[in-house]
Amino acid sequence: MSLTKRILLYVMAAFYVFAGIQHFRVPHFYLPMMPPYLPWHAELVLLSGVAEVLCGLGVLFPQTRKLAAWGTIALLIAVFPANIHVAVNDVPLFGATEGPGAIGYVRLPLQLVLIAWAWWYTKDEAY
Repeated sequence: MSLTKRILLYVMAAFYVFAGIQHFRVPHFYLPMMPPYLPWHAELVLLSGVAEVLCGLGVLFPQTRKLAAWGTIALLIAVFPANIHVAVNDVPLFGATEGPGAIGYVRLPLQLVLIAWAWWYTKDEAY
C-alpha cells in the first residue's frame, strides 16, 4: 500500500472512530438529524455510532479491511436520508439555533466522496 493510501486509511479510521464515539458522548447532537418517519431515534443514533466505531477499527486490520470498507459504504448509504432531511428542512445541528442553510446541501455530494474513499479500500492491493 502506498504511503499516501496508508496515511489516508489512518485518517479515515480516526474520523469514523471519533465520530462514532461522539454518538455516545453527545447523542442529543445527532437526534435532530433523524427523519421523523424513522422509529427509535435514540437507538438508531447509538447503533450508527457502534457501526462507525467498528468500521473505523475494522479498516485498520488487513483481515477485516475489505469488509469494514464495504460496511462503511453501507453505513454512508443508510445515513443518507438523514443528510437529505437536514438539508431539505434546514435542521439546526450540534446545538446550533439555526440550520446550516446551503451547507446542508454540500454534505450530500460529500457523501459520494466518502463512499469513494471507503471503496478505495475494498480493492486488493497489487503486488
